[in-house]
Amino acid sequence: MFETLRNALKVKDIRKRLLFTLVVLVICRLGSQLPIPGIDTDTISQYLNSLLGDSFNLLNSFTGGSFESMSLFALNVTPYITASIIIQLLTIAIPALEEMQRDGEEGRKKLTAITRYVTVGLALFESVAMAIGFGRQGMIPNMSFLKGIVVVASLTAGSAMLMWLGERITEKGIGNGISIVLTINIAVALRPVICTRSRIRNQREELRRIRLEAHSCG
Repeated sequence: MFETLRNALKVKDIRKRLLFTLVVLVICRLGSQLPIPGIDTDTISQYLNSLLGDSFNLLNSFTGGSFESMSLFALNVTPYITASIIIQLLTIAIPALEEMQRDGEEGRKKLTAITRYVTVGLALFESVAMAIGFGRQGMIPNMSFLKGIVVVASLTAGSAMLMWLGERITEKGIGNGISIVLTINIAVALRPVICTRSRIRNQREELRRIRLEAHSCG
């Protein structure tokens, strides 16, 4: 496997695509750390964790922890995934969409454009709902119409930007961009769990070693 990877990296085009993908993923992770102005992230995190329980952890894993911190990419690619599912289902019910799907490359471009519009619409709807909900719970200090606009614009723009970055990976990088972004998010979210289990395993092995040494000395 390493030999195959080494040979692949010798190809200039593959190196460029791999480097482009890595740069975009770094941008995605940086955006996941940028907090939305005017939001009490700790209070929101505690509220959602108590309200949703394990469901919150599952949702947070899809966003790579950005939902918990209410960052710029808090919605992440979930609106895009939902929009893609909706469009796929509608192609069965709406003849015009089904015809686009059969039109080859040109039809797929039209469906992709429609998916983008639906993604922005869903992100806008979710952003408004979150701004209103958090504002009524007092989690947005000094809530006002202007601050609500800032929160909605930040969340919607973040989701749209992440969708655009995913499409750039698909076009100029390696693999399906949205899938890669989602995979990285899940990997980042699972890192603390893996580290905790590894630490517990090491502690158990150390305790077993101490018991063996004590038994041998006795």
